[in-house]
Amino acid sequence: MNLARLDLNLVVALRALLQERNVTRAGERVGLSQPAMSAALARLRRHFGDDLLARVGGHYELTALGQVLLDRTSTAYDLLERLFASQAHFDPAKEDREFKLLASDYAVAVFGTALARVVHEEAPGIRLRFSQTPPTVADDTGSLLSGTDGLLMPHGVISGFPATDLYEDRWVFLVCADHPGVGDRLTRADLARLPWVTYQRTYDSPPVRQLGMLGIEPRVEVSVDSFQLLPLLVAGTRRVALVQARLARLLAPLAAVRVVTPPYEAVPLREALWWHPVHTHDAAHIWLRETAARVGKNLTTTPEP
Repeated sequence: MNLARLDLNLVVALRALLQERNVTRAGERVGLSQPAMSAALARLRRHFGDDLLARVGGHYELTALGQVLLDRTSTAYDLLERLFASQAHFDPAKEDREFKLLASDYAVAVFGTALARVVHEEAPGIRLRFSQTPPTVADDTGSLLSGTDGLLMPHGVISGFPATDLYEDRWVFLVCADHPGVGDRLTRADLARLPWVTYQRTYDSPPVRQLGMLGIEPRVEVSVDSFQLLPLLVAGTRRVALVQARLARLLAPLAAVRVVTPPYEAVPLREALWWHPVHTHDAAHIWLRETAARVGKNLTTTPEP
């Protein structure tokens, strides 16, 4: 494929056509007349050798290839938009822009709040938008990173992309404050017999894999896609939950739970900021990464919970 022979404006037209599934609406969306958008559709059909939009009754539907291209075009559009928005210089005190970050609710509570405070003080025109990391992060990392400014994710889940380390954390267990079956310490037998409440996403796999290697199979009674709900689902029950120590310190006072050290040497958690290589030399992203690393370093010097 010779990209030099392609008109990249067709990416804009293709995205609008596939999403709107209507030539007139697609044209209005991107500021093209109906004849101009029809001409763009004709060029796209010749290029792909496919109708892309097929009339069914009184409306258009995507062909099989059109359906495949729908997600790919959105990813390509986001990547191109970010590529051409790159800056050689960035003054955080004067800029007006938004950074989009993917993160778990744990990462936002422990790190995102600290980052937001620093940004508030040093860059009043900068906005941060945190969105929940989808469970497909390990399967479609490239596409996810191409449409965002960064991903807060511990090591051991994804690889092959640039990252900067932020801080370390450790894993602890939560039990009800007056749990009748657990004393000052948990045993491996306790973990095997007691019901669990777990964070259901798959990218907490390093500590879960470690449990499997130790021969411990959690008996999951409740699962939830929020780390911050774990204490509430432990309080007043016989359940146990595995949670990050920094988050436990924040949330334990909000529920009748207590923190218990694991009965084994738990694998540490090393949180990092990951990004798409297209952002590596962009001045705005360099500032974001340096600021994040500075905030992470300050967290690291915080006394252990």
